[in-house]
Formats: sequence, C-alpha cells, structure tokens
Amino acid sequence: MYTRIKEIREDRDILQQDIAKLLKTTPQQYGRYENGHRELPIYHLKTLAEYYNISADYILGIIDDPKPIKEIKK
Repeated sequence: MYTRIKEIREDRDILQQDIAKLLKTTPQQYGRYENGHRELPIYHLKTLAEYYNISADYILGIIDDPKPIKEIKK
C-alpha cells in the first residue's frame, strides 16, 4: 500500500505537501505514511481514494486495476 500511495501521487506530479494539506496533517507525517513508518488511517484512505478517484482496494494492493470510483458505483 505504501508504495502505491507514493506512485499514485508522483504519477500525478503532486507534492507531498499538497497531499498533507488535503489530509490536514504535516508533510512529515504524510511522508511517514508513504515510507511505511506509520499506518495510514482509514479516514485518510477514504479521502485519498475520493481525491484520486480510484478504488481504495487499489490503494491497498487488493486489486491491480485503478478503476475510477464512479465506475465501481454503477
């Protein structure tokens, strides 16, 4: 999961600081999530899935296809 949140962010050319602001946390704390030093809270997982419009299952590494949430809800 940790490599996924970093890859997703980097693929979209978004800075850690921007995601930290979205999650209302510090860049240092968000960096700990990406490095696997801290567990990503579920409420942050939900926020990231909605922000990126991808399945939380993809972020978690359960599935390998980053389907948009809108497709899943159909």
